Amino acid sequence: MVKQRRAAVLPTNLPHLQYLVKRDPESYQDEFLMQWRHYESTRDIFLVKPEDEGTEFAELVGFMAHVSNCYPTETASFPNDLTMLLTNHHAVLHPDLREKLVQSLVLLRNKDVITSISLLQTLFPLLANTPSKNLRVQIYNTIVSDIRVANQKAKNHRLNKTVQSVLFGMVEQGAEDGSSTAGAWAVKLTREMWKRGIWDDARTVEIMKEAALHTNHKVMSGGIHFFLGADEEKAEASDSEEEEDISIKKVLHQNVINKGSKKRDKQFRTAIKKVHKQREKRHQVSTLNFSALHLLHDPQGFAEQLFSKHLTNSKTRLIMEQKLAVLQLVSRLIGVHKLSVLGFYSYILKFLSPSQRDVTHFLATAAQASHEFVPPDVLEPVIRRIADEFVTGGVAPEVVQAGINGIREMCARAPLAMNPTLLHDLTEYKGSRDKGVMMAARGLIGLYRDIAPEMLKKKDRGKNASMGMKTHSEIKFGQELGAQRGIEGLELLAEWKKEQEANKGSGDEEEEDEDEWGQWEVESDEDSDGEGDWVAVQSDGEDINISDSEDEDGKKKEKAEKKKPLSRKRKAEEEEEESDEDIEDVEAAARVREELAAAEKRFSELATTKILTPADFAKLEELRVQAAANRMLGLRGKQPPKTGGEYVDAAAIEGPRKKTKADYAERMASVAEGREGREKFGSRKQFRDEAGRSTTNREKARKKNFMMIVHKRSVQGKSKRSLTDKQRALRAHVEKQKKKGH
Repeated sequence: MVKQRRAAVLPTNLPHLQYLVKRDPESYQDEFLMQWRHYESTRDIFLVKPEDEGTEFAELVGFMAHVSNCYPTETASFPNDLTMLLTNHHAVLHPDLREKLVQSLVLLRNKDVITSISLLQTLFPLLANTPSKNLRVQIYNTIVSDIRVANQKAKNHRLNKTVQSVLFGMVEQGAEDGSSTAGAWAVKLTREMWKRGIWDDARTVEIMKEAALHTNHKVMSGGIHFFLGADEEKAEASDSEEEEDISIKKVLHQNVINKGSKKRDKQFRTAIKKVHKQREKRHQVSTLNFSALHLLHDPQGFAEQLFSKHLTNSKTRLIMEQKLAVLQLVSRLIGVHKLSVLGFYSYILKFLSPSQRDVTHFLATAAQASHEFVPPDVLEPVIRRIADEFVTGGVAPEVVQAGINGIREMCARAPLAMNPTLLHDLTEYKGSRDKGVMMAARGLIGLYRDIAPEMLKKKDRGKNASMGMKTHSEIKFGQELGAQRGIEGLELLAEWKKEQEANKGSGDEEEEDEDEWGQWEVESDEDSDGEGDWVAVQSDGEDINISDSEDEDGKKKEKAEKKKPLSRKRKAEEEEEESDEDIEDVEAAARVREELAAAEKRFSELATTKILTPADFAKLEELRVQAAANRMLGLRGKQPPKTGGEYVDAAAIEGPRKKTKADYAERMASVAEGREGREKFGSRKQFRDEAGRSTTNREKARKKNFMMIVHKRSVQGKSKRSLTDKQRALRAHVEKQKKKGH
């Protein structure tokens, strides 16, 4: 066979020519120009009938995409040819050729022949217009990958703004056309970028805001669920990325144990670099990560548009799940931004019924929309409706529990919406036999002990709340709940500094003890000398009498009705006891006032006279954590007021649920499920009738020799039985034989 020259083989062997051109472009320029002319002629022939398979044309396109960076002048029109083919003939192209064209464009982008903006401008129209599902998936993955790579080292703001403008136009394109799905892929892409943390600015939120107001239900649902669950998706994505981190100890161990090679050493060095890069990235100062709801430009207008367009518009036809999603978003906007959408509360009344499906979600929605700036007259009908429908006789305990929990969540955000009469009725459920109802009622009592103890009955206030009523200020409409004044926990740092100074400044222990005893004596003298002053304080009508017995007032009335004459000595003793109790109550209230004044004084001194160092802030954080742990463990410490959080979960409305007793069918189904695949653990009775089966231990014992079992306790005990035991055993044997029919 005659050996062919390399130049004769090159025109037909494109992979080999591609390899040679990449090594030495100048030497093989003539061969490349020959292939370029062949590509142009093949392209013109293919454009006459673009629905053909075009295998040869696909090979030439792949070759040109790989070597176009070597001859930029000759291949200047090549990217435009690919863009024209995809834009004009994407519907009739063969799937393999269409995939090859997209891959070639991505390859040109990777070789910096074209920019990311030109690539995305070509692919975005195809994403919305092509009927091919495979092409849409390929384009979507290509766009996500390209944006992620472009923002890997630093934020590419120019590219991000361009892409966001295109996506905003896709969403606006079919905003008034219910059949248009142009915005569906824009919503999906935007959610993916937010989930990966690539886009976290206000422009992204504005795109999803327009999607939430879209006429198409699919686009609208995507936009609404973005605001309801985007932050959770983002947190899950960051957690999954942290789980994929490489352990440096594991890599070191594998490199020591495994057999060494150049490839393994290279992998080891790459892994070490990646670990160091991850650690540097972890210690970098990150920008503030705001929630999507906090980045809205006009939340009041957005909430009103959602409510008027999707809920009160007669032309909009939404299913129940979609209505619930819109209500949840509107309520979350109202609760987070303290908005005023008064029509929302009258609209939600029709969904507050025990027979309503997913009623706990509607209760959570009503609670989420409550805040201290909503007029109490607007919220009171909602609370009254929940009380009339849920907290009433003839309903299950779970319904009562959900109703009281829903009212508690609303009152935690708007305490003035509750009137004392209804509150007294609801607190009577603290004696319910059902544990869930009892816990719900006690939770409501605990809430009002912190924020408004004067609305509770005297017996429900508790000792701490009763003593704190002297210093407790009445809640007013428009007063923000739980507002932090100054630095949180600064009084803890002041107390800790005072203890440290006392420990450092202690010279002699005996002198310190004498000083402490001296202070104690002075205080006791002051207390004893001030007994005359307590009578003057008692004459003030604002004092509160705290009695250990709940029925003391009733007993006093009964005594007054009977009007039995008492001796002077007895009257004097009773008056003395009552005065002592009043003095104890006043002393407790005075101690509370003194403690609050001292804490406020320590806070003001430390905040106005000293500059806190980083060490002080570190210690302050430690004291906060310790105080929070003490509160969780039930230890002493100042409890923060129980105000509602930013979000309300439906599980908090349901509360703890008791497991119901299963019926016969459920128990049998559970037994059958437990028997699946457990043949080897089952009984062997069914196999005893077969030939060659083994005998039981009882059957074997019957056939044993008497001398083999004479030492057993069961045999020896028979001879020592009493006559009564023998008669009882004989009678039982006779009864057993009768039942068998013998």
